Amino acid sequence: KDESTGESFHQHPIFVAATRQHVGKTTVSLAIMSGLKKRFDKVGFLKPVGQQHVPVYSEDLQKTIQVDKDCCLVLERFGLKHVDYKDMSPVIIPRGYTKQYIDGEISHDDQLDRVLAAMDHVTEASDIVLCEGTGHCAVGSIVGVNNARVANLMGAEMILIANGGLGSAFDELELNRVLCEHNNVSIAGVIINKVLPEKYDQTKHYMSKAIEDRWGVPLLGCIPDRPFLGCPALVDLEKLFESELISGHKFRLRHYTAEDTNIVTTSLTRFLVNLRKKPSRTLYICHVTRDDLILGFLGECQRRKRNDNEDDLEAALLICGRKGKYQLSSEMKNMMEGIPEAPMMVIEKSTQQVMTAINRFTPKLNINDSNRVGVAVEHYEPYIDFDMLLERTRTPIES
Repeated sequence: KDESTGESFHQHPIFVAATRQHVGKTTVSLAIMSGLKKRFDKVGFLKPVGQQHVPVYSEDLQKTIQVDKDCCLVLERFGLKHVDYKDMSPVIIPRGYTKQYIDGEISHDDQLDRVLAAMDHVTEASDIVLCEGTGHCAVGSIVGVNNARVANLMGAEMILIANGGLGSAFDELELNRVLCEHNNVSIAGVIINKVLPEKYDQTKHYMSKAIEDRWGVPLLGCIPDRPFLGCPALVDLEKLFESELISGHKFRLRHYTAEDTNIVTTSLTRFLVNLRKKPSRTLYICHVTRDDLILGFLGECQRRKRNDNEDDLEAALLICGRKGKYQLSSEMKNMMEGIPEAPMMVIEKSTQQVMTAINRFTPKLNINDSNRVGVAVEHYEPYIDFDMLLERTRTPIES
């Protein structure tokens, strides 16, 4: 019941889907979750179909189970006590799952039953339920559980997320709208993400007009880009390159921009000049054969640490070399391990491969990087129209 008007209503589940990968769906979901928590006592969450899973402990089942990583992020971030992990991630699609499904080893009906059972449990314990999809609306089609199909099954209202722009964003939205229509899913609204600040007013005005005029759907949010959120931390690079920091472990959550990432091919003298002139938080990449650069970096970190009149060096060094061809000496590795102020990582790839991978990489939010998660929620939440969102996802109950 709406306390301000006294009117009774049925609150539909809210389903968040994107138009493609890397548009900020999880970040938007976190911001929506934060806003809903301010308006409802118990907000339920589930990710009906997940792909990247992590082990967690289920209190209800008294054992360790696998759930989608975003469920872990949401439950831990918002301290959800009224729902259990066992109901938050009913269908997981690990490697080999698709072949098993096509071979008939996995039942289509069993998947749907698991989704409905989880939804029933979360709904019963919650005042409102937020569901996060996996990618765009068609993801999961090959195993019969795409986002649009699942949203229909759950009786949810869809929110579509697209990246900033006009033409390309609308084209991507239209593809997903058609699939929602095909599955009889109502679109509650659209949120446009990562909008260039200098084009914010223009994008908001014309995108709002376009979707209102053509679909009769409101723009629920238009969120300006915040570059920091797309900057990888060293812990992200550890995962990307399947390596670990040799030293500087306490700086694993330090972030670096692609613009301040440099391959070092110069002399040691020139490198030391760069270390003192360039922004302190620069990510350097060098070849494993350049002992002079490695020693120079270690020396500069120690010099800054001893000098009370200078700030600590916030740079990091990625040391590259193809496996089997080049190798870091044990003496050098021991020296690096003894200097905790210097974040350094050895990566078994060429310097160019590493640089290219970093430029193409989109870091994901994770529970360990609480600073970035907090900044993301604080940045996104004010740009979402929650009054309109709730109005669009409710059905009045005739008295």
